[in-house]
Amino acid sequence: MLSPAVPFPRSPRFPRWPLPAVLGAWLLLGAWVQGADADADPFPTRIRPLLDKYCFDCHGGGINKGGVTLDEFDGPAHRQDPRLWQRVLRNVRSGIMPPADELRPDPAEVDTLSEWIKRRVFELDPAWPDPGRVTVRRLNRIEYRNTIRDLLGIDFDTALEFPADDSGHGFDNIGDVLTVSPLLLEKYLDAAQAIITQAVPTVDAEVAEVSLPGSGFQTVMAAGVPLESPPGVAGDSTHTTEASRPPPSIVGAGVELSYYTRAAVVARHRAEVSGRYRVVFDLKAVERYVDDQFDTNQTRLRLKLDGETVLERVFSREGGKSFEFSFERDWVAGEHGIAVELEPEGPNRPQVRQLRLRLNGVAVQGPLAREHWVAPKAYARFFPRAVPADRPARRLYASELLGRFAERAFRRPVEASTVDRLVTLAESTYQQSGVTFEAGIAQAMVAVLASPRFIFREEQVEPLRPGQIHPWVDEYALASRLSYFFWSTLPDETLVRLAREGQLRARLDEQVERLLADPRSAELIRHFTGQWLQARDIPTVVVDEFAVYLREHPPSEESRALRAKIRRLAAIPEAVRTATETAELDQAIKQRNSGPRPVIPRLSTSLRQAMQEETEMLFAHVLREDRPITELIDANYTFLNEELARHYGVPGVAGRAMRKVVLPPDSPRGGVLTQGTVLAVTSNPTRTSPVKRGVFVLEAILGTPPAPPPPNIPPLEDAVSPERLRQMTLRENLAAHASNPVCASCHLRMDPLGLALENFNAIGQWRGSDMGQVIDPAGKLITGEAFADVRELKRILATHHRHDFYHSVSEKLLTYALGRGTDYRDTDTLDHLAAALEAAGGRPSALIRGIVHSAPFQQRRRDDVPAPAPAGREVRSSKSEASPARAGMTNDEFRMTNGARPTGREVRSSKSEIRKLGIPNRFGAKSSAFTVQRSSHPPPVAEAGTAFVPPATLSAPTP
Repeated sequence: MLSPAVPFPRSPRFPRWPLPAVLGAWLLLGAWVQGADADADPFPTRIRPLLDKYCFDCHGGGINKGGVTLDEFDGPAHRQDPRLWQRVLRNVRSGIMPPADELRPDPAEVDTLSEWIKRRVFELDPAWPDPGRVTVRRLNRIEYRNTIRDLLGIDFDTALEFPADDSGHGFDNIGDVLTVSPLLLEKYLDAAQAIITQAVPTVDAEVAEVSLPGSGFQTVMAAGVPLESPPGVAGDSTHTTEASRPPPSIVGAGVELSYYTRAAVVARHRAEVSGRYRVVFDLKAVERYVDDQFDTNQTRLRLKLDGETVLERVFSREGGKSFEFSFERDWVAGEHGIAVELEPEGPNRPQVRQLRLRLNGVAVQGPLAREHWVAPKAYARFFPRAVPADRPARRLYASELLGRFAERAFRRPVEASTVDRLVTLAESTYQQSGVTFEAGIAQAMVAVLASPRFIFREEQVEPLRPGQIHPWVDEYALASRLSYFFWSTLPDETLVRLAREGQLRARLDEQVERLLADPRSAELIRHFTGQWLQARDIPTVVVDEFAVYLREHPPSEESRALRAKIRRLAAIPEAVRTATETAELDQAIKQRNSGPRPVIPRLSTSLRQAMQEETEMLFAHVLREDRPITELIDANYTFLNEELARHYGVPGVAGRAMRKVVLPPDSPRGGVLTQGTVLAVTSNPTRTSPVKRGVFVLEAILGTPPAPPPPNIPPLEDAVSPERLRQMTLRENLAAHASNPVCASCHLRMDPLGLALENFNAIGQWRGSDMGQVIDPAGKLITGEAFADVRELKRILATHHRHDFYHSVSEKLLTYALGRGTDYRDTDTLDHLAAALEAAGGRPSALIRGIVHSAPFQQRRRDDVPAPAPAGREVRSSKSEASPARAGMTNDEFRMTNGARPTGREVRSSKSEIRKLGIPNRFGAKSSAFTVQRSSHPPPVAEAGTAFVPPATLSAPTP
């Protein structure tokens, strides 16, 4: 629940901060304004003395550590480099600069420098925050899949059908990188056709069908032991085989029968009326792959209906093929038996590949006579009333259906002209001979899903109000921003209704509560933590568990010598190997195998899944219970099941279910830094990586990422000779590597953080030594705080660096919510969010409210009012943004590919691009040149009541 204790702004202009925060902010701003009025250029009198006192020893007088010089400005214009001063602001606030052993500014001096940077360099107005640039956002794969699910009720596997989305600023929902290539355009068109084909019925009646999943079949014979012989199942019930043979097993919705076990499964189906029925068996051959080994076992399959064998066939290894067998029978009303039997063929052979036949299910269709047909599944969802007979009524019904569908798909009201064009497309289809009304509607729905207005998140703005600089996005756009932020899907009926009534902005806090309480908010938890904390990488992270084990259990000298002897003798070709050498080899192998085999911990699929759930459940608990967000760094609890608790060495946890576990008082666990997800994904395949772990803490937790490494930096292992390397600890190896002055500055920041986590190996288990050397986790942060182990480090990060964490998590969540990277223009917004977290005791409700009420979330920069352009080149977040055609792109300049097209140009869909909208297909439609017409209207202006023209409308088919 979102706590009401910390009020948040109802509009971007008038923030409702807690009284102490308001008074402090305005006193500071008032003092700054008075100083600015007294001195038109405060740099010489107020800022330069601070720089001279604290910075010029390293960044002045001809010294430019880190490539930064702060004493060579010719005038105000040369001082306005946002990239430079953003670095200064970040480093001074976080305490990185000046160094801990140098004279450091007090909080008031830091505030003075910060205000000068924000007001004079960045030219930010706290009363009118810049909402930032908005790039039209394509639905990413997750959003597309969820939107299709909620719009049409089917699950379309976008991970299989679409290429992976690019990421920017750490997330894959960033508009700048979600471009559309020609290949992806083709896939969108194919997807539109495939989705509608699967979801929308094209006839008003069809043969009734009952699906019997394989998991619902009853096992009546397994491992040769008869369990039951119900009517309709024939066979010898006295046959016995080894009890060790694999019995039938449930796998998902199916049941798997082993090639090596005689078994039978049976189901009963009740025919309500007499008639002719069709029974369709759906089977698939499955196996466990084994390199260079083959399984020659065979099995005999029998399919039976009411005890009669309708199919008998011998199967050998089938390599994953699917099989469908269909039979028609005249059945009387009543129960009928359906059975599947497997019987091994020939002598028992080695069971190498574990061959199996999976019964996915059986479909019973019928009666086949037309008078018994029923409405297709989901027919009422798309066609709630009977189809009218006369043409005008049909067109009116089509307009009703397509208007409602298009409005839902486009996530905003649709113009009458657009609906008319869709109806014309449907009409041109269903008026053809032999084509149904439903098929015509489906064809028009394909056009809707292929439209840029569905693929991209179209946004419009409200008219400017008196005194307003930047307009609010309209309430339909706000509804989409909310739903895709919290649910990664389109707005539901409640959001759309409030937007239609103009009440969404007024009831925003209430809706945020509802959105978070809805189970669909798990999408925010899954995808935000999955990318911010890299939790979704754990299922595929590559780890050599044996190499990790050997680092903690190095072989003895005797074992090394024995292995070397085996390698030496085995390298001798067998043809020239003497009898003595062969005997020595056999004896050495026997000696090696005679000892106890080590138990090597494995990152199994289930263990990886539990690790990912641990991270997600911790974030969900903090969010939903409104706990202090610093518990993500240091907490006395975590979420475990038996397997993960055993992996961590936490006693007293039993069962497969994940649950909250309070940790022992001395436990090093607690917080994301000690979770298996973070520890594994920030390691190398064979060992830990203090550098990767340190970088993770700097980037994800403190928000102060190090600079990219310079080119041609040698690997860590090349810092010393191989002989010396074997005698060094990892800490000593890092120290030798960092002795290079080029490397030292970054390693002073990264290494203490990463080395503090060295007690956790590359798969997240606790250890006391590495390569026979005791691990020393103690260190000292670049900001001066010393710690003895990871427990003390977590406490320091959660207390002394709490504000850095607040600022970092605010930036990450704001980036995810907006779908764009932040820059210096967002400094005020991020400062307000961090201050709100501080005032609320770190409760995430303050951050959530702050984001949804912020100017970047609620407003859009006017396209005809350029943002402040300080001297110096801005940092571009992607190559697409660097194009002049993209800068300041308005919403009515729609992009379908990587290049911007002129407004007003009619983009005709070629046969290769839009063929799914026109060529003959299952709907029976003939080719029509369906087009997307881009508006040539100018961007919105300030006059009240000016209509904002949508970015794309559907034009009429060309004759």
